[in-house]
Parts: sequence; structure tokens; C-alpha cells
Amino acid sequence: MSVRGNISTSSLPSPSLDSSRFRSPSISFDVSKLFPEEKLGWSGYVEWEKYPDRKTMARQILNAHKEGFTPIPEFQFVPLPDTNPILIGYRWKEYHELLGLKNIVDFSWETVQKEKPDLIHLLDFPYNGETTSEQLLQGKITDNMFHFVRNHGGVPDIEEDAFELEIGGLVNTSAKLSLKDLKDPAKFPQVEVTVTLQCSGTRRIEQIREYPGDGDELINAPWGEGAIRISWCTPQEGTQARMRGVLPECKHLEFIGADTYFKKNNVFNYAVSVPWRKVRHNEEVILAWEMNGEPLPKMHGYPLRMIVTGYIGARSCKWVYRINALAEPSMGPVQAQEYLYYTSQIGKQNAKYSNGFSIQQMPVSSAIISPKDKDVVVHEGTITLRGWAYSGGGNWVERVEVSPDGGSVWYAVDQDNLTEKHYHAWRLWKIDIPVDAEGWLEFCVRTWDSSNNTEPTFVRSAWNWDLHVTSSCHRIKLYSINKKRQATKERLKLLAAHGVGVTPLSQPAEFSLEDDKDYLATMRKYPREPVD
Repeated sequence: MSVRGNISTSSLPSPSLDSSRFRSPSISFDVSKLFPEEKLGWSGYVEWEKYPDRKTMARQILNAHKEGFTPIPEFQFVPLPDTNPILIGYRWKEYHELLGLKNIVDFSWETVQKEKPDLIHLLDFPYNGETTSEQLLQGKITDNMFHFVRNHGGVPDIEEDAFELEIGGLVNTSAKLSLKDLKDPAKFPQVEVTVTLQCSGTRRIEQIREYPGDGDELINAPWGEGAIRISWCTPQEGTQARMRGVLPECKHLEFIGADTYFKKNNVFNYAVSVPWRKVRHNEEVILAWEMNGEPLPKMHGYPLRMIVTGYIGARSCKWVYRINALAEPSMGPVQAQEYLYYTSQIGKQNAKYSNGFSIQQMPVSSAIISPKDKDVVVHEGTITLRGWAYSGGGNWVERVEVSPDGGSVWYAVDQDNLTEKHYHAWRLWKIDIPVDAEGWLEFCVRTWDSSNNTEPTFVRSAWNWDLHVTSSCHRIKLYSINKKRQATKERLKLLAAHGVGVTPLSQPAEFSLEDDKDYLATMRKYPREPVD
């Protein structure tokens, strides 16, 4: 969509709080002493989960000043701003400032400017950045600079030598591991995995356009087709998450990240979990410290993050510093209260945390990246389309099909025009579609995976209140101009003779479309009204 155009942000200042929007409270005590950064070399990290009293104090402060927070913005029933950043996280910034954590906000935006200047900035804080269509098609493996970002909190700044990973919960013996320990192949097996990460909000804009849903306190960002990319393809880049000494009662592993998260005026460290059986599968849950042969960028979880293959990106916890073995799934809000899939009968009138199921494995999905929706395409009987296809849960893409008529006739992409298969990664595709018709045509794509899964035909079939996993056939409308047709060929020559083209499509020609002699000859041969 046009409002999502890429705007260079190299000179953009940090989007700041508007004092007219937010009444900064008068607090008679030093909040930095209430919520300190207690670990040397761990800037931007506050421990919440070990200190219930600290969480209670933060909740009381937030509740006492909740009337002053900027209202959650409306962006579904009104056009998105034609800006970059598109949306500003006023409320999230206000939470941090109120608790004395404004430095986290400032450092996060500075990191965006250094590591992600050329993404589409959907939300400035917590940062959500989408890969552009041009960046998507540069190659199968994503350059770190262009990998999309979906953060739930600010970016901590943790020194590698100061970092340690805690292991606890239902284990025989708790442990602390340094990054040096984790990188030692004598202590932990090292793996190389090619994997695609996909945000469950990918293509959410398609649901929003037709059937708006929950806006969410954090803002359910209006993602397009660019919240998916492939990375983590470097030898010895991660340690397989093999936990020794796990007790039989353990059924889930919880991952806790160093970023601060808010939910309904409560404060947490980011926490998610995956089933223990998922971890036991070889090379499916990884502790990663490198990304495409380079240290993890800060924006992607430096110095350590989880990679959970085939699952929604939210389970691949960034800045992970604690792993707990649990009998039940994590009660962290990101796991228990969010990323839920509801039926179409569930909405604002009846949604509860318990009446949607937790989204884990990603379904099969695909998208057309080129041409773009509403493009005018001048061709000679074929139109070339490009895009991506992916399936989670260890299923791989087997076939991609494209329809030029909205879904009645389908053409399969030739295997030579698909990138190679991987258990946990996407395939890029290209196809030349035969097209004779002119005018507006609707193209759509669907994918079949190794388990014979495919995609619902229409958005309505997959709509859900939280607007997750838009897995229906991706659709674009193109205006077809077929140069093989004689009348079209002649009109294109006429336009060229007048020094104009076919675009902008809606711009009328400033010359006569037909001279009187030709007009009268046609009208007399084929009268518009009957003779008698």
C-alpha cells in the first residue's frame, strides 16, 4: 500500500514524547532506586520476575497515573499515516519514563538508526520494522540489516563478558553458564541451521482492510508481507538446547528475556515457553549467538537468543538470560494472554484468555512480492510474478501455484524457479503467467507443503479477533495492458507520440482519442440505436 513506502531515516531525530499528550507525574522519590539496573555490564535490564514487591510498586505507580497516558491509537478504521515511523508508541514510552527507564527508550531508537535505518518503521517503540519488497527479493538468505524486527520491549545493552545464562526450575541442579561455556564445542554440541522466522502478524494488513479486530495495548502492528525472513545459517552459530538433569515432571521450557514488558499496567520480563518435547527434537530449539556469520545484532537479541524453528517468532526469545523447566506453560502474558487464535464468533464482546488456543507452529503461507498491488503492467501475453512461500512445524514447501483470475485457474511454479528446500525455511519463487485479458485482474497465490496442507482461499476464512496468522491466499490486483492486441499496440504508439505513458492510469489523455472521420465511419457501420 502506498503509505508503506520506504523513506530514508538516516537523518530522522528520535521520535519523542509530546508533552501536550502526556502529563508527566510529579514523583517525590527516585524511581531509579526502586527499579535499579543491578548487574554490571547489563544496561537497560531490570529484573522483575524475582521481585514481586518491585512489580507491585510499579503497578501502583502506573495505576495512579493511568489517566494521563496517551490513548491507544485508532489505526484500523482510519487511514494509516503516510509517515516513517508510521505509528508512535507514546504509551509504551510513557510507561518507561514514569518508572525512570527513559534511557531504554533512547538507546532502542539509537540502535534502530545504527542497525535498521532502511526498514519500514511500523512502530518506533517497542520497535517493529518491516522488510521492504525490494529487500525481500535480494536473495534467499537475508542480510542482517534487512531482517525484520518485532520487539516487545526496549533493547538492553549487555556486555558479552558479563553475560550469564541461568538454568532453573524442574531440574536436578540449577546452573549458570557463561557465553564462553556455551560456545565451547567440548561442552555443548554446535549446530548450523537454515531457518525462517515469521511474525504471526505477517500480512495482518489484509485482515485489517476487510475486517478490523483487536488493536491491543502494545499495538497490533499493521504488518504487510515483509514480516518474514531467513537467517541463522552460520556454522557453529548456536548451541542445541539440550538440558541435562531435567526432572520427569517437566513438560515445558520457559525462556525469559532481559526486556521489560507491560500488560494492563503490570510489569514483567518477557517470558514465553515451548513444549519440552519440541526441545528434545534434534536441532529444533537453539541458543544462538551468531547470525549469518556475525555476532547477533543488538536489535536481534545480542548476546544470546532462542531460535525455535517452525514456531511463531514470538517464541524465539531475544536477550534470553534464564531458562526454567516447568510442569505447565509459562504464565507470562505473552504466552498465556496473547498470540491466541479465536474463532470468528469471538471478539470484543466475549474474548477471554481461555477461549482461544495458543499459536505455536506456523501454518503454510505465501505472498506475491512483485509486482505490487494496483501496479499497471504492460506485457506481451505473460506477466512475471515473484514471491515467497513457507510452512512451519518442520513441513517444507512442495508446490506453489498462482492464479490470474482470482482462484479458478491455477498454474504451478516450475521447480527450477523455486529456491532449494529446507526443513525450516522458506522458498522464493518466480513464474511467468500467461495473460490475454486486459484491465483489472486479480492474481492470487497458494502453497502446498509436505503434509499436503494448503491455504484458505479468502481472508474471511482465516479472520480472527487478534488478527494473527493471515494464512489465506495472498491477493493483488493488477491492471493488464497486453501489447499483443492490435488496438492496444496502436494506442501505446499514440501515447508515445504525445510524450506520455500509461501511468498514472487515472490521468486522462489531453488529446482526442479518435478523429471525427473514424468515429462517424464506425457509428454508421454499427449504429448505436436500431433502425426501426
